Amino acid sequence: MSAKGTGPQLLLEYSRGMRFRQIEVFHAVYTHGSISAAARALGVSQPSVSKTLRHAEDGLGFSLFQLARGRLVPTDEAHALMHEAGDIFDRITSLQHTARNLSQAGGGHIRLGIVPSLALDVVPQAMAQFRREWPRVTFEVHTHHHDDLVQSLIERETDIAIAYTPPRHPRLTRSLLAEGELVVFFPDGAFADAGPRLALDQLADRDVIGVAATGPIGDVLTRAARDRGITYRESVLVQTFFIAARLAQLEGGVTVIDEFTARAWQSPGYRWLPTDPPLGFTVSYVTLEDRPPSKIARQFLRTLEDTLEGIRADHP
Repeated sequence: MSAKGTGPQLLLEYSRGMRFRQIEVFHAVYTHGSISAAARALGVSQPSVSKTLRHAEDGLGFSLFQLARGRLVPTDEAHALMHEAGDIFDRITSLQHTARNLSQAGGGHIRLGIVPSLALDVVPQAMAQFRREWPRVTFEVHTHHHDDLVQSLIERETDIAIAYTPPRHPRLTRSLLAEGELVVFFPDGAFADAGPRLALDQLADRDVIGVAATGPIGDVLTRAARDRGITYRESVLVQTFFIAARLAQLEGGVTVIDEFTARAWQSPGYRWLPTDPPLGFTVSYVTLEDRPPSKIARQFLRTLEDTLEGIRADHP
């Protein structure tokens, strides 16, 4: 029986009669393209998948797949139902992640979500120092861009997120760890008469390696340049500060990055300077409002704060 011409609302009414196991089998067959591949993915027999799919079609009153040239081809109705099923399985996956991560949480295990540039040098330094004093504490480190840090906390993939000027969220609590600045990273001789700070105007009409996906601090440079009427050319656009730093070294180019990445990538023939006016940002840790850090996590955060302070005290 076909449901040609069936409207979306009627399809939704049909789908409400499906059992979850039938939805799961339908999703597997649709995703993997065959009964045998779906059976392998689900860890069941092919006859079991065929039987469940047949019962689902009988209950719905229309076919979900048709055999064409030896292959299962989804019907129009199957495509419509898959749109709904995809959302269901995304939510189930999120639920499974949350359940698994809840079971793994513990006072002697610290799960961190960090922006990539802090994961390059700062956080490993703090972890190494901390583990010399607390060798039995274990760590799990995830690197995320700013937009993904909130989700990692909500799904309880991580216990603490460490980021530059993290976004506000009603379920999250933010606490300041340190302050920092964006700096210009450049080869020796690129700027004449460079003092302790580099005037932002010296970027005017230059090729600059730009950085996208840096969250709120990416707006700091953009806003300052716009306010001062400075235009520059983004010759390359990359996703992280450390890629920008490395590319600048390889090309002899100029980029604007956070000072922690600049310190980690220091090398002969390259230097960095803070700007005039300063391009400041904050480093904070973020937790779920109803789940403050454990005692051992608070101890690590104090170590991280000391590490950040020590790194900033060292001049290039």
